[in-house]
Amino acid sequence: MHAAVIVFPGSNCDRDLAVAFERAGARVSMVWHKDTELPAGVDLIAVPGGFSFGDYLRCGAIAANSPICRSVVAHARKGGHVLGICNGFQVLTETGLLPGALLRNARLKYVCKPVHLQVTTAESVYTRGFDAGQVITVPVAHHDGNYHCGDETLARLRGEDRIAFRYVDNPNGSVDHIAGILSENRRVLGMMPHPERMAEPAHGGTDGASMFTGLVDALVAA
Repeated sequence: MHAAVIVFPGSNCDRDLAVAFERAGARVSMVWHKDTELPAGVDLIAVPGGFSFGDYLRCGAIAANSPICRSVVAHARKGGHVLGICNGFQVLTETGLLPGALLRNARLKYVCKPVHLQVTTAESVYTRGFDAGQVITVPVAHHDGNYHCGDETLARLRGEDRIAFRYVDNPNGSVDHIAGILSENRRVLGMMPHPERMAEPAHGGTDGASMFTGLVDALVAA
C-alpha cells in the first residue's frame, strides 16, 4: 500500500504520520504543497496536523488552495481514499471534500491532552480495526477543533452512519460530540484527534495503531 503524506509550511505532524503508516507496513511518499501531481500508484493521501501557513485567514484555508490540493480533490472525486487529521481535517472542510467547519474551541483555549473517543461506526476502512462502541484513548492538540454544521447536515451524518468518532467528554464544544466524520462514499475521513501520536508503546499507548494497521490491510486486500 502506497500512502502520500502532504507537507505544508507549518505542518508538524507529517513525520509522525509517515512513521505510523510505515510501522503498519505502508510505503510512504512525502509530497510538498507546491507539487502539482501525486506520485504514481498512490492508494491513499494523508493530510497531517500542524499550523499550515500559520493558520492565517482561517485554519486550512490557504493550504486548501495549494497546487497539490487540486490533485487531492481530484483523487477523492475519483473514489480515492483521503485521511485528514487535525489541521488536515480543517483543510478537507475548506476544500469541500467534507461538510461543516472547525471553529474556535468553546472555551477559547488551546487544548492538548489525551481524550477518550467512542468509535461510532466500524463500517469504514479507517475504523474496521475497532469495534463499534469501543472507547479508545487518543491525544488532541488544537485551538480550532469545534466541529459545527447545519441541522440538515447533522441529520445526514447521523442517518448515513457517517460519524466515525465521538468525544466521550467533549473538550471543544463540537456539535453532537463529533470528533471525526466520513464522506458520502466513506472513503474520506477527517478527524481532530491524533491517532499517529498513540501508535507505539513509547507514546504511552497504542490505541491509534489499529487505525493504521486496519487501513493498510484493507487497501492491500483491495
